[in-house]
Amino acid sequence: DPDRRTEVVLLACGSFNPITNMHLRLFELAKDYFHETGKYKVIKGIISPVGDAYKKKGLISANHRVTMAKLATKNSDWVEVDDWESSQSEWLETLKVLRYHHQKLLPPDATNSLQDAVPLTKLGRKRKQEPNRHEPVKKKNQSPDIKSVPQVKLLCGSDMLESFGIPNLWKLEDITEIVEKHGLVCISRAGNNAQKFIYESDILWRHKDNIHLVEEWITNDISSTKIRRALRRGQSIRYLVPDVVRAYIEKNNLYSPESEDRNAGVVLAPLQKHASDSKN
Repeated sequence: DPDRRTEVVLLACGSFNPITNMHLRLFELAKDYFHETGKYKVIKGIISPVGDAYKKKGLISANHRVTMAKLATKNSDWVEVDDWESSQSEWLETLKVLRYHHQKLLPPDATNSLQDAVPLTKLGRKRKQEPNRHEPVKKKNQSPDIKSVPQVKLLCGSDMLESFGIPNLWKLEDITEIVEKHGLVCISRAGNNAQKFIYESDILWRHKDNIHLVEEWITNDISSTKIRRALRRGQSIRYLVPDVVRAYIEKNNLYSPESEDRNAGVVLAPLQKHASDSKN
């Protein structure tokens, strides 16, 4: 029964500096994978560009990065851009962004118990007609039409998965909550050994059922770093990014040797924060 499938929202966090065809492909690959399992139905994809406070070298203003992502997804009927994260004045942990989007999907008055997922009016009516002892049974029978809350899963390339291993970049408890409560969908470029990485991490191994590894057979090695390099050198990036994005970059003259030097020598926000946390 297709309607028993778990609804999934795919959330991609990152710099999107600029967004490329590879970023957009991640969503398509993940969606195909989930639908092929027969257990999941992907209802939405969300692109959430990081804010300027992340302080990554070469990071241009969030306003431009969000605009490019919006242009890139204009004709997608399921992937959208959310600027909540990028409009925060401080850098936010990815877990907080996941929680925010999960919260947004909850019915407005829901406290997280299943009972509250049953429409109150329905229960109210039933209660009048039937003796109490039937209620649990009744609830069970109703379960097909109780909409469970969609799961928000973090969509990433294998480079993000491997960044879990960089000291102080992620908090251990954040990684744990991400894989335990939400889940990861990792698109691994062929030759990148994501499975080995999971095997070598106790936390990831413990929750490996919640980590979906998607093999990318039509490999796509486009990266934002390479795009910026080509632009600095005056080389064409056509067919690597959507045409509307290419036009926007040209019109606004976005990437240059100067823009690449932005935040040079500044410590990345999470490293700053976690280093100071461990001192306290």
